[in-house]
Amino acid sequence: MTRTTSSSHSLKPLPTPLAMSRAPADPTASPIPHLASASKDDNEQLTRPHPKPSMPTPKLLLKVTDLTHEGARVFFKTTDPATVLSDAVTTVLQTLYNPLESQKTIPGTRSITLILRPMDGVAYTQGSDLDEDHKEIHFSLDYIAQYATATSKRQQDEIAGVLVHEMVHAWQWNALGTAPGGLVEGIADFVRLRAGLSPPHWKKEAGGDWDAGYQHTAYFLEWIEGQFGNESVMRINENLRGGKYVERSFWIGLFGETVENLWMKYTKELESTAELSDVSSVTKVESRASEHET
Repeated sequence: MTRTTSSSHSLKPLPTPLAMSRAPADPTASPIPHLASASKDDNEQLTRPHPKPSMPTPKLLLKVTDLTHEGARVFFKTTDPATVLSDAVTTVLQTLYNPLESQKTIPGTRSITLILRPMDGVAYTQGSDLDEDHKEIHFSLDYIAQYATATSKRQQDEIAGVLVHEMVHAWQWNALGTAPGGLVEGIADFVRLRAGLSPPHWKKEAGGDWDAGYQHTAYFLEWIEGQFGNESVMRINENLRGGKYVERSFWIGLFGETVENLWMKYTKELESTAELSDVSSVTKVESRASEHET
């Protein structure tokens, strides 16, 4: 139980107003407080942390020429345009660039417009009529419509995968236009591969030329990363900036070997792995046959 008490309070008289005080004839200065010298620890605490490095954030735009197209229906049923484009930008920049060097090495792309329209092929990227700092990604509604009967997950992955590939072309370097087209396209598919968006039909192939492009070259670049470190493709892209491509010195300067030697090692490794796989498959078949006979 809480006890309450009551008491009467008498009113106190109001204080009489005071006259304004007059300044002394000879004012004295206030003493200056003594400040101790800051220690090293104090200075470290007062030092503000540097802001975290940031990647570019271009303006993202969308244009659809036919909203009634089956491809448009598939696209908007499974895809949020702002999210898929923003994620593609982040994926590309984090794969190809070091954030600490972003202000000096990343192209000055200011806007990216996704244009969905009926056309042949799959997609392509180009500079806008304004200038090269404004990019356009043209994506075929006819191609998207081919996935109308696919699962929702397959539709999402294919749309996102194509957009990641094309987004690479909005940010990568190409040695002033002298880099092999197969290397340029291979880097784009490497980023798609690294993002986990490779389609089911992709596979590693030992034959042909190293710069055949697309997934053929992408898997070769993935092998290079396994041999020389996870930033190898980042280094390749950086060395395609600002100068013309000279194949022999380009690859020797990066990895100490010609690209032909690297490709030979890669293909031998694939062939060896394929032979081991074939031997393993034959062994399993023979084993099952012997078990059936017994």
